[in-house]
Amino acid sequence: MDCIAVLPYYRVQREVTAISQEIEMNARTMTLYSDRIVTKYREFLITEVFDMSFRRMGKEGGFFYLHTSTGVFPYMVEIDPKPFIQTFHQVATARIK
Repeated sequence: MDCIAVLPYYRVQREVTAISQEIEMNARTMTLYSDRIVTKYREFLITEVFDMSFRRMGKEGGFFYLHTSTGVFPYMVEIDPKPFIQTFHQVATARIK
């Protein structure tokens, strides 16, 4: 299957020791295919995804939410995911027809 759309996201990992705090940002990608959405550790069939939403936090980025049959999964993004969401809706609508 060919990739239809990609959404970069990141995960923040904090490690606190007795004398310091280290923050590590891990860049990752969410990939939309015609039948599934794949993240680094999860895979969702298109039929399991009900919707997607975005809540802006500050001037840049925010939280992208993937609403699925197994729950809501939040992802931190730096860009507006509107094109990714629109592409998902086109794919999901095409699968229904």
